[in-house]
Amino acid sequence: MTLKICVAQLNFVVGDMTGNARRIVEAARSAHAGGAQLLVTPELALCGYAAEDLFLRPAFIDACDDALKVIASGTADLKGLHIVVGHPARKGDEAGMRNRSVSVASLYNAASVVCEGRITHTYAKRELPNYQVFDERRYFVPGSDPCVFDVLDSTGQSAKVGLLICEDAWFDEPATDARVAGAEVLVVINASPFHAGKGGEREATMRDRARVVGLPLVYAHLVGGQDEIVFEGRSFVLGSDGTLVGRAVSFEETLFDIAMTRAGGGWQIEAGMDRPHSLEADLWHALVLGVRDYVGKNGFPGALLGLSGGIDSALVLAIAVDALGKDRVRAVMMPSPYTADISWIDARDMAARLGVRYDEIAIAPEFESFRASLNPLFEGRPEDTTEENLQARIRGTLLMALSNKFGSIVLTTGNKSEMATGYCTLYGDMAGGFAVIKDVAKTMVFRLARWRNAHDPYGTGTNPIPERIITRPPSAELRPDQKDQDSLPEYEVLDAIIERYMENDRSPDQIVAEGYPQADVDKVVRLIRINEYKRRQAPIGIRVTHRSFGKDWRYPITSRYRA
Repeated sequence: MTLKICVAQLNFVVGDMTGNARRIVEAARSAHAGGAQLLVTPELALCGYAAEDLFLRPAFIDACDDALKVIASGTADLKGLHIVVGHPARKGDEAGMRNRSVSVASLYNAASVVCEGRITHTYAKRELPNYQVFDERRYFVPGSDPCVFDVLDSTGQSAKVGLLICEDAWFDEPATDARVAGAEVLVVINASPFHAGKGGEREATMRDRARVVGLPLVYAHLVGGQDEIVFEGRSFVLGSDGTLVGRAVSFEETLFDIAMTRAGGGWQIEAGMDRPHSLEADLWHALVLGVRDYVGKNGFPGALLGLSGGIDSALVLAIAVDALGKDRVRAVMMPSPYTADISWIDARDMAARLGVRYDEIAIAPEFESFRASLNPLFEGRPEDTTEENLQARIRGTLLMALSNKFGSIVLTTGNKSEMATGYCTLYGDMAGGFAVIKDVAKTMVFRLARWRNAHDPYGTGTNPIPERIITRPPSAELRPDQKDQDSLPEYEVLDAIIERYMENDRSPDQIVAEGYPQADVDKVVRLIRINEYKRRQAPIGIRVTHRSFGKDWRYPITSRYRA
């Protein structure tokens, strides 16, 4: 027999059950026309992942139920096509109960098999992740039983398909139970958030799973941005020995076709194979997709940002143009008395290279006005970071005024190194709606800038960032001759300490034992601790590491713990 499977690696929108159902029906018709007997959608495709506390609203679950019926009725004429649809399902929903309260004791993260207008099987996810960005035990209860269903090919021969949902496949038991129940092929539907290196981790774990049970494995993955999370697609198929046979494109929608032919007691598998990408390429595509979907799904007409002539804002501008196109991006240069001439020159140069609207608003008049108003109150005190922060807050006010007037969202330009140490101004450069590089360390900022200058992934041109922006020492330019390293350790040292302490939970003593200076470790750890109040008020940003300053990081502001 030949089993033809189509993976609908699509970008679904949280809460748009009508639109998501329509897209699943369209994918089903396309797959059926191409000869597929099985269409697989990602985890919770019907409502989008993750709907968070919307899962607690009875009307939301009712709308999901109605949309599943729309899919069933809308595909009733597609003879022989089985459609796996991820959706939330009430425990005991077979009784048809509606409009009752939804609680953690009554909801499954489920997948149903729809065929010729009927729901033939429903499977409840067994392993519920509750770490990093995952909070599934807040909403769902685990299932306990395997789900195996028959799919007939064009000759009437049958294949038994075992169904798993995401976290299930990271453990042996659900896959083993499916095999014992008769499964010949495993299908795993997923919504697994991207972070650097995660794609390789997934494939390695699924290779182990396929080898343990001795079955081929189809991994169907979501693509798209949802608030701070990005899903990169990269669906794939493995042979029963764990060999990678096919891989879909990353960071793009696709209908990924797989043909599995039973031969000699095993399966011969045919599928396309996308090449792997570099770390910088993956990060770039994740950031672009995150911006595009946050702006697009929330209905903003475009984006604007403060362009300083420094590398952080330059990088964000390049990402925004790749994500939205030059006509939907606006850059504003707001020089202060301490802005170097080369910053003006480089900002103008970059805006011209990318073709975006560029404006200049000198903030010296506003700065002097603020100082004059405050001078009587500050009498006898020297200038310090207060005056530096005034400049940042003036800029934040101007950008937000433009946002209010024209509707575009303000993209903030602070990086992870700055967010960690508080090297940013509350209500100043932190003012905005979306923090594009919030999870990108400064050392990676430089790497991404060089990568983007050498590559043109979206057809907006190579070398968008003037070389001098990359090579000049970073500076906030809020006082004469200011350099970032006046206040912080060298970025190579700073980022290494942040990674060890914040991302990997190493203790200060362990970090010092690795050879990092005690004074630098103590300073960085202290800065991370005392700036939690700032980060709580920062806009959300795109998660690209395995631990970001978002849902991954839930530390108290008020705490006397010091290690």
